[in-house]
Amino acid sequence: MNTTISFEPDTLTIDDDLLTELLRAADVVGKIYGAENSELSITLTDDEHIHALNKKFRGIDRPTDVLSFAFRESDEPAIIGADIDVLGDVIISLERAELQAKEFGHSFRREVVFLEVHGLLHLLGYDHIDEDERREMETEQRFVMERLGIART
Repeated sequence: MNTTISFEPDTLTIDDDLLTELLRAADVVGKIYGAENSELSITLTDDEHIHALNKKFRGIDRPTDVLSFAFRESDEPAIIGADIDVLGDVIISLERAELQAKEFGHSFRREVVFLEVHGLLHLLGYDHIDEDERREMETEQRFVMERLGIART
């Protein structure tokens, strides 16, 4: 998968090992779901930025852990004859990830990669609006995390 990772604000950083893990996770998801030739944008951000996006696009006035914006669901025109399928954007709050990792008792690395996988599954059409969808998405998340070899600890 052709994955671009950016930071907002650009003063945020993560270690190179986690950056490599995020790229690997995108590639594994691409292979599992037949999206190897897809394009993905990941933005790693803070609570302030994701709060503003959550309020603007979802009408929810608080920060969240991850947002997904699927290109396929947008009003953008189709790209005729393109060799790459643009999946969309995944935005992850590193602050939320850190808090949730502590709350759930597992590593920051595991939480960030889990949020990426969660966001990617949304881009691929999975959701958790009703109970059946939630169970299906949770099964897929567990499957991917197992394939990545990332345990909950």
